[in-house]
Amino acid sequence: MFSRVMSASLYGIESRIISVEADVSDGLPQFSMVGYLSAEVREAQERVRTAIKNSGYRLLPKRITVNLAPADIRKAGTGFDLPIAAAVMSAYGYVPKDILDGLFLAGELSLDGSIHRIWGVLGMVRQARLAGCTVCIVPEENAEEAAVIQGISVFGASHLREVIAHLTSQKRLVQRRRDLSGLFCRQDRDAGPDFAEIKGQHLAKRAAEIAAAGMHNLLLSGPPGAGKTMIARRIPGILPPMGEEEALEVSQIHSVAGVLPKEGILTQRPFRMPHHTSSAIALAGGGTVPRPGEISLAHRGILYLDEIPEFQKETLEILRQPMEEGVVRISRSSGQFVFPADFMLVASRNPCRCGYFPDRTRCRCSEREVTNYLHKISRPLLDRIDLHVQVRRMEYEELVKGGEEETSASIRQRVLKAHELQTERYRDTSFRFNADLTAAAFDRYCALDHESERTMKQIYESRHLTARAYHRMIKVARTIADLAGSERIEMKHLGEAVLYRPEESLM
Repeated sequence: MFSRVMSASLYGIESRIISVEADVSDGLPQFSMVGYLSAEVREAQERVRTAIKNSGYRLLPKRITVNLAPADIRKAGTGFDLPIAAAVMSAYGYVPKDILDGLFLAGELSLDGSIHRIWGVLGMVRQARLAGCTVCIVPEENAEEAAVIQGISVFGASHLREVIAHLTSQKRLVQRRRDLSGLFCRQDRDAGPDFAEIKGQHLAKRAAEIAAAGMHNLLLSGPPGAGKTMIARRIPGILPPMGEEEALEVSQIHSVAGVLPKEGILTQRPFRMPHHTSSAIALAGGGTVPRPGEISLAHRGILYLDEIPEFQKETLEILRQPMEEGVVRISRSSGQFVFPADFMLVASRNPCRCGYFPDRTRCRCSEREVTNYLHKISRPLLDRIDLHVQVRRMEYEELVKGGEEETSASIRQRVLKAHELQTERYRDTSFRFNADLTAAAFDRYCALDHESERTMKQIYESRHLTARAYHRMIKVARTIADLAGSERIEMKHLGEAVLYRPEESLM
């Protein structure tokens, strides 16, 4: 007897629909599986057979053949256990064949029949809906995540017996529903640290505001304890919110990586802060079965590298291509995997290893040591950072003075207005923020008058800027103009943008 049910296989962050077919016939008793399978999928036959037995069902000695189609896609992971079990039991007659039509199943089985959580369910269910499936059954621990996808009936199960009882109408599972509009309406934007807690440092705060408004890369340089990390940690609180589609895109990446929160969806932009000992694979992603790294987990949000010179130079150089293209490309013998990586880089550094240069009363680093420390960040990488800000040591009077500092909520209002201008300006384009602009789009969106062009020519030649640095400076000026509510880039906007671009010798 033949039966079929739908499941899915992960390929990078994408999901491919897989047809799980089972045939039970007379002949020498055996359980064989075919379809370009990895080792963990081949092991499913033992888990499935034992789980069925320990769930109270008896499989007569028959020839069982399971095929996972199409055969040209390599199947990996443990999520095929549940669909294989359902297909086999349907082929044995325990489950009506017609009930499997339009049904999607995914989950790992224990030997006692309990169903365990798997990775990537959000993308799988999303793809299943597109493929025409109307019902899906996933592990109980993945049910909240799966229910985020609208237009498909989602059920969570914790044991194989519950799945069989549901399919045979003995006892129905409870359908899961999520109110996405309610989730986004309840976003608590006031949660987390506030800019009002930082005394002084107005230039650094202004740079953070500009970076958030245009999603520009930001480098904070200064001595230890000046407030670099405090400023970086408060930037998420002033970022523009994510829309529903954007949130689903980000959540799918986190689902594949197995770090999605229990709510099943991310409603706020991610803030990733990897340790400086992180390897190249941890940052960019990879592995035998490629998984997204920190760069991709920061997609549509912030990647914060604290004490960036302490990272391995080879690891930092990985950032260059994703910062330009917005994706990470990983090649393996099984194919090329493309992970989204459109992130905002925020980094901080000390002026030297001890942190006190150029104060020679405290700094004991030699000139060579200072140079070697700063040169761990290559010029091409520094060139890709839009805003460079010096965070100075706080004076005692500034630290203890009274008076209120501007709150994150107040700064965020200006950022949101600038974001609204960009949304309207780039409505029919592929751009979202000013940082996304390409050189070809400058004449249309960043036009300068004759006086401004003459001034920028002088700056370009006197500072020996690269074409990339010049374009990034203009994009920063475009964001400053948006924060001021100006349609055109004026000289005062260019003048402020130049402040955030140090001399080449100082980078």
